[in-house]
Amino acid sequence: MSTTSGNPRSGEALPRSLQHFKSHIHNRLIRRIDLSKLDLLRNGELEKEIGIVIEALIAEESIPLTRQEKERLVIEILHETFGLGPLEPLIASPDISDILVNNYNNVYIEKEGKIYKTDVAFRDNEHLLQIIERIVTKVGRRIDELSPYVDARLPDGSRVNAIIPPLALDGPVLSIRRFGTIPLAIDDLIERKTLDQRIRVILEGAVKSRLNIIISGGTGTGKTTLLNILSAFIPDDERIITIEDSAELLLKQDHVVRLETRPMNIEGRGEVTQRDLLRNTLRMRPDRIIMGEVRGSEAMDMLQAMNTGHDGSMCTVHANTVRDALSRLSTMVLMAGMDLPERAIKEQIASAVHLIIQLVRFQDGTRKIVKISEITGMEGGIIVMQDIFRFEQRGTDRDGRVQGEFRSTGVRPKFVERFKMINYEFPPDTFDER
Repeated sequence: MSTTSGNPRSGEALPRSLQHFKSHIHNRLIRRIDLSKLDLLRNGELEKEIGIVIEALIAEESIPLTRQEKERLVIEILHETFGLGPLEPLIASPDISDILVNNYNNVYIEKEGKIYKTDVAFRDNEHLLQIIERIVTKVGRRIDELSPYVDARLPDGSRVNAIIPPLALDGPVLSIRRFGTIPLAIDDLIERKTLDQRIRVILEGAVKSRLNIIISGGTGTGKTTLLNILSAFIPDDERIITIEDSAELLLKQDHVVRLETRPMNIEGRGEVTQRDLLRNTLRMRPDRIIMGEVRGSEAMDMLQAMNTGHDGSMCTVHANTVRDALSRLSTMVLMAGMDLPERAIKEQIASAVHLIIQLVRFQDGTRKIVKISEITGMEGGIIVMQDIFRFEQRGTDRDGRVQGEFRSTGVRPKFVERFKMINYEFPPDTFDER
């Protein structure tokens, strides 16, 4: 299925002849204007002034074009000069969550959890590479044959990954995971049926009563989105420090310190890992630590932080089930190089983590919290958990949409006592089985 955004034709590839003409005009524009003085103009003035120059250059060529073709050429040349070229219409569309460029003429998008092919195309792979270089240069990174892949970030916080030949056999590959300029709120997730009102009450209480929370899920299940939403429940008088590989969290509180890792340079030096940042964070007097995704040896330090006065900390883990999340944590602790017995590692996890939230993306593109589990301690050599809520799928309707409901297991969790300590009120039937 093909799709475009904005103007019905704005996402379609230009005919080959117009592509060459656009490239020719763009090259003439670069030679004509003084790029060093463009920062002196405001955005509106800049677009107007450059638009006038482009129209004049098109007129000088004496090539017959319709008014619509001229207007489109002006817009696309502006995108080539200051933006991301053919990707600009996709970037401007708020309902596109992922942009996936497999090569210069093979571009996909994700909307509402489903992937569609678009008619967007670059002139050639060299054109695509120029756009990639523009993205990574703005954030102080580089991409070339010696360093053929990179993670970067757009000004709006969108996460970018690019990989080029010789590692990418069919040409440069670009992936953009987008994050809205206006973060989603918990009510948005209720509307999208990611959770229900009872789960909302429990999650708000869990954050306010300073439970240590792990959000688990597979790729694209919405782990970071949920982490960002839960962080909104943190009181304004607490000092929050976030640690991420690529900064995505958009916390609303004033007292927030945002830290981001740094990859090694071309000489193999200068790398700063999440573990490095976490160790430094412990010297910065945080009330809460929020880590984007735990994926390595930093798991050990995160568990120790949760166990030593940083209650209410949160992170995400890539796992398909709650039990898999615990298994991954154990494996990542071993990556820290500490020769700990398996039982000691499990005891660390059992004492540090209070709640695990499992997210799943279903075949219809919807994302749901399928399980909320409380860790209650150890029995023998096994971490003991009890499910508080779960999503029970009944099937799908005629349109392929998932049908089901959120159910309480009837278990009254131990953390209810912490709710009482902070006078957090919740409906008395919240945990009743239904």
